[in-house]
Amino acid sequence: MEIRVLRYFLTVVREESITRAAEVLHITQPTLSRQLSQMEDQMGVKLFVRGSRKISLTNEGLLLRRRAEEILELVDKTEQELIAQEEQVEGSVSIGCGDLRTVQRLPELIRTFHEKYPLVTFDLYTATADHVTERMDRGLTDIGLLLEPVDLEKYDFIRLAGKETCADDK
Repeated sequence: MEIRVLRYFLTVVREESITRAAEVLHITQPTLSRQLSQMEDQMGVKLFVRGSRKISLTNEGLLLRRRAEEILELVDKTEQELIAQEEQVEGSVSIGCGDLRTVQRLPELIRTFHEKYPLVTFDLYTATADHVTERMDRGLTDIGLLLEPVDLEKYDFIRLAGKETCADDK
């Protein structure tokens, strides 16, 4: 039994007509009738009493309606939870850097990011550029703040505005 066909079934129950249900579902009436007949055959029960003006449910149809509503409510809730889970960002971001002036920008960047994604934490690792790149290569560091020249072929990178100067430079 497919979720889609359960939705079809409940639409027919609500509309009390296969023709009206087909219009609501934007499918042809023969297609809908075939789907419902296949469902009845698959279950080995008759679900509908087809009258001249409207359709009503058999006892088995009443049971299926109740169960289909429960099943579809659970399916919809699960889909919503999965979407919400996908939108929720959590985890830890490891940042490696040396003694650079650019590090002064980190607190504001981290604060802004943390406002949007409060479940994300940050680990800061300070070392030489060689150690930072080594940790990035091993997957231990997610982001490296590095002073060029650096072999950039291995990394996705963003050049930050401003220039780094030695403490002796004025």
